[in-house]
Amino acid sequence: MSTHQTDASRMLDSRGYTGPTIHNTNPLHLLEKPVRDRITESYYWKEQCFALNAATLCDKAAQLTYIGGTYGQQKPTPFLCLLFKLLQLLPEKDIILLYLRQREFKYLSALAAFYVRLTFENTEVFRVLEPLLGDWRKLRRRTRDGGWRLVWMDQFVDDLLVKDRVCATSLRKLPNRMVLEDLGQLEVRVSPLGEEIEEIDGEDEENAQSRESGISDDEVVEVNGSEQERYG
Repeated sequence: MSTHQTDASRMLDSRGYTGPTIHNTNPLHLLEKPVRDRITESYYWKEQCFALNAATLCDKAAQLTYIGGTYGQQKPTPFLCLLFKLLQLLPEKDIILLYLRQREFKYLSALAAFYVRLTFENTEVFRVLEPLLGDWRKLRRRTRDGGWRLVWMDQFVDDLLVKDRVCATSLRKLPNRMVLEDLGQLEVRVSPLGEEIEEIDGEDEENAQSRESGISDDEVVEVNGSEQERYG
């Protein structure tokens, strides 16, 4: 355990840090100092994150039962502790994508999505996370007051893409997606609800035309029925 704590302290010490960087900074510094301190002082970090590697962390994340940042007396959740451990380990991208795209363990997918948002480049964040906007798996979320809230994976991922703070973590601001589209760095996103929206728009247009002509929806149905009887 002492070695585990020493390794974390060594990475957190910015003086003379020569390790790998993310967005030109020490990866562990992507979490704010008060949060880092609470994590390294927590029981879960000391007892459950000891000697984890990319493989054993996967097993540990598969045991998660909720997401969240800090709660109660600023106690870090296991979810946040494992995120911090990922930032210490810095697994290969292929491993993170494997975590993300597997379907058996939803909290492992959520953890990988959070890591992607923190560490990947802007265009990669959109490309990798947007497919999860069609993922409707349910997640339990621990709230700051220690309560519980039900969310969905697509909702959690949308928060990662549009909010500046999620799970007690400040997020680097993403450029507007349309700007990246104009620069040719992203293709225009087609919503999975596109066809349904077009159908609704079509129905609204028909209803508007009927109102303009002074004919109600019931009258349209009645007229159509009479025509069917006449010409049927």
